[in-house]
Order: sequence, then structure tokens, then C-alpha cells
Amino acid sequence: MSTIAKMSEPKNPKPQHNIVSQKEWLAARLALLKDEKELTRRSDDLAKRRQELPWVRVDKDYRFKTDEGKASLADLFQGRSQLLIYHFMFGPDYKAGCPSCSSIADGFNGFAVHLANHDVTLGAVSRAPLAKLQAYKRRMGWTFPWASSFSGEFNFDFNVSLSEQQQREGTVEYNYRREAPWAGGGAGLIAEFAATTGTDSATYMRERPGMSAFVLKDSVVYHTYSAFSRGLDGLWGMYQWLDRAPKGRNETGIWWRRHDEYGSVAQTTASCCHPAEALA
Repeated sequence: MSTIAKMSEPKNPKPQHNIVSQKEWLAARLALLKDEKELTRRSDDLAKRRQELPWVRVDKDYRFKTDEGKASLADLFQGRSQLLIYHFMFGPDYKAGCPSCSSIADGFNGFAVHLANHDVTLGAVSRAPLAKLQAYKRRMGWTFPWASSFSGEFNFDFNVSLSEQQQREGTVEYNYRREAPWAGGGAGLIAEFAATTGTDSATYMRERPGMSAFVLKDSVVYHTYSAFSRGLDGLWGMYQWLDRAPKGRNETGIWWRRHDEYGSVAQTTASCCHPAEALA
């Protein structure tokens, strides 16, 4: 089931809360803490297993355009040995970047400087021409590296872009599984998502979100890890906070916008805006 479909379902069924004493609350909190610690230990183990994955040598000469000029994949490391790329949904025909990817990327500026001082370069790659990316980057006030793979095969090879033929015939894999042929759809959430990027539904869904990790060793680039769809949840900062809020995610539709599109008064009720990226 896609994330879009999941948006129509209550994320967190509203529980009936008991009003209790501090002593009773503490007992319940300690019971939850036990499970939280177990989850933390499991997360640590998963992180270790990610690092233990085998590497795949990248032999193809991928080319990008960046603020500094033409670049190879090795150049994107910017002198460091590790590279984390966010596959940002911004196709050549988009007028603006995907709002969901934009929400995730809002945190990159703060992270990037710390990662850069720990031998890791964090950046984004999209298929839109560089001029579009630069204009949108200025609008959003972002400073992290953002490269254009326009006219190249990088996005296709890493399964975050597909051609019209692949979409029509269902000959593409995303999130490590084969997708069914595109069935169309000019209404509903996907259409709303597409409208915010100035495209139609089919064009919008030919780009997908993801992240990939690379290492540079002895002048050779290796691919070490990729994640897609709900695998990106941990990178979406606002949800980590919402999962700890009293009402949780509390959503039945897509309520977020690009950060410069909210009104002057903070919203207190769900309002469908859009994004769509992932298929769970």
C-alpha cells in the first residue's frame, strides 16, 4: 500500500486517556521506557548491520552539474570519504520541488555542517536542470549542496526516476519490488500533489524519493546503502517530534506545506496540501 493511500487512514487511532495520579503515571511511563530502550538497542543493531553491508563498486562515469560547475560522482564527496545523497523529487518538468522532500530537506542545513566536520558530505541530487534547482534553493533559503543529474542515468540506475515507457509497462522496481503498470488517475491526492509542482499525476510519479550512501576509498567510489519510501521516515525531522507529541501524527490527510506557504497564523487543524513521494 502506498504512503498516499495510508494518508487516508488515521495514523494514530485516538485513545481514551485516563486521568491518573503521578504515581500511576510513573508506573506506566517506566513500562513504556522498557520498550523504548529495547527499540533503541534494536536500532543500534540495525545501524551496525547497515555498516556491515557489502559494497558495490561504481564504475559508470556519472556526470552532474553543480554550483561549482561540472562534476563527477567522486567530486560530490568534496574531499571527504563518505557521501550521503538525498534523492529529491524535482523532475525536469516540475515547476517546484516536492513539498514532502522540501519538508525533509528543511533540516539539511543544520545537519550538513556537523556531518562535514565528521568526514561526511550531505547533499541532494535531482533531475531538474541546475537553474531550476538553484532558484528553488534560493527561495527555500537552503545552502546544502544540490546537484543536477539532468540528461544523465544516475537517477534511473538508482531507481528513483522512471521513463514514460517503464511507467506504462510496469518494468521498474522501486523500494526493492516491481511496480504494476501505471493505471492513470487524474484526481485525488496524487493529482493534488502533482498540482503543487506544476505537473500532472503521471509526470509527478515518475520521480521518487530515496537516499543513497557512498564511500570513496583509494580513488574508487562504492555504493554502500540505499533506502526509499517509509525507509526515509527517520530522516523526516518533524515526524520524530510529532511521534512524541500528545496527539501524535494526528493526520487523516496531508497537512504540511513548503515552509514559505503557511499563513501568518499557525494551523491547528489538518488541511490537505500535498506531497506524495513514497510508496510504502
